[in-house]
Amino acid sequence: MVSSGSVSRPGQDEASTSEDPLASPFVQSPTTSEPKPPAPAPRRPKREERPKGVIGFLTELPVLLIIAFLLALLIKSFLVQAFYIPSESMEPTLGIGDRVLVNKVVYHLHPPRRGDVIVFEDPLGEEVDRSPVSAFWHWLTSGLGVSNSPEKDFIKRVVGLPGETVEIHLCTVYIDGQPLDEPYLPEDNGGQCEFAPVKVPAESLFVLGDNRGNSKDSRFGLGFIPYDKVVGRAFVIIWPPSRIGWLHGL
Repeated sequence: MVSSGSVSRPGQDEASTSEDPLASPFVQSPTTSEPKPPAPAPRRPKREERPKGVIGFLTELPVLLIIAFLLALLIKSFLVQAFYIPSESMEPTLGIGDRVLVNKVVYHLHPPRRGDVIVFEDPLGEEVDRSPVSAFWHWLTSGLGVSNSPEKDFIKRVVGLPGETVEIHLCTVYIDGQPLDEPYLPEDNGGQCEFAPVKVPAESLFVLGDNRGNSKDSRFGLGFIPYDKVVGRAFVIIWPPSRIGWLHGL
C-alpha cells in the first residue's frame, strides 16, 4: 500500500527562503554629517581704557614736556649748541646779545675752513676739575646757551690754516704773500694794521675778530687755536628776531 502523505510542490521551499524582491541590490552608505563651524578665537582681555579728553591730556602733558625738554637738551649738547655773544669783537657780523647756533658735528667730517665763524675754548685756560653736580650744572647751562663765564669760550673767524704764513700790512691780511679778500669786514675796520709774518702750526688755526679794532684774537692774547679746542662752527643767528639769518664764510 502506498501511504497517502502530502506531497510538496516544486519550488515551495525555495520561495520561502528567497530575498525580498523590493530590497535594493546596493548597500546604502551612512549619511555624511555637515562640517562643524570653526570654534571662535579666544577673546583678548580688554585693555584698561585711558581717560580721554582734557583730563587725559593734562595727565600726560608733564611727561611729554619732560621728554621734549630732554631731547632738546641732548640735541643742543651733542649736535648743536646755542651760544651767547658777550662782546663786540665780531661786529658788524655779530652784536652783543646775539645768540647763534653752533654745529658741533661738522668738524668731525672735515677740518675748519677759511672764513668759518667758530666757537672755541680758551687755548690758554686751565682744565677745571668739577664735581659731578657742578659738571651736570655746567652741561645743563651750556646746552641751554647760558654762558656763566664769557672768558672761557670765544667766537672768531678762521683766517689762517695749518702751514700757512699770515701777515697784516696796511690793514690787509696776506696769506702766503697773497692779499685776502674779506667781504664781511666794514669799510673802515681799523685796528692793528701791521702784523709781522707768522707760520700757523700743524692742526692749529689763526683767527681774527671782524671788529679788528676791538678783538682779542690770534694777534695778541690767544695765539694759535689747536683743533682740539674748537667747539664747532656758528652757522645761524637765532636771536633777536630782527637779526635772524645765516652766517656765511668765504
